[in-house]
Amino acid sequence: MKDLPVTDKERFFNDDDIIVSKTDLKGRITYANQTFLDIADYKEKEVLGQPHSLIRHPDMPRSIFKLLWDTLQNGQEIFAYVKNRTKMGDYYWVIAHVTPSRNPQGKVTGYHSNRRVPDRAVLDETIIPLYQELLTIERQSDRKTGLEKSYEKLAAVLQEQAQAYDEFIANIMRKAG
Repeated sequence: MKDLPVTDKERFFNDDDIIVSKTDLKGRITYANQTFLDIADYKEKEVLGQPHSLIRHPDMPRSIFKLLWDTLQNGQEIFAYVKNRTKMGDYYWVIAHVTPSRNPQGKVTGYHSNRRVPDRAVLDETIIPLYQELLTIERQSDRKTGLEKSYEKLAAVLQEQAQAYDEFIANIMRKAG
């Protein structure tokens, strides 16, 4: 996945479109709707069984994915702004709502993600600057130390706001709406 191209071309999808994917517990794609396939430039057979990180953009801070996975593995849902990469190297932003999928006994069996068009002002004013700062921190050290320091910075930002991550995201979404 590291050898996939990266371009400066942003892709967009319609406000009414919902990108949907499902994964198993290891994050391997078990379902992708046509909107996912269309915007990401993949055929269904190319994504099924592949890690969801197939569409991870290198500009995404790893600390955001750590927060996402920690939240999911605690059985909770999460909203997150994510910059994804297409097969051709273009990128697109989403606001993702990721939830654990459960069997009838309540056991988590995988994850379900619905992604919509994010508010541009939220991206430009809050998310992109924050992610750039987190990414800069991550790149100043080795992978492990960079991730730890970036995660600490994210925690400090939330502490400054006196909010948990879900409250932080809900508040910026509310302000945009």
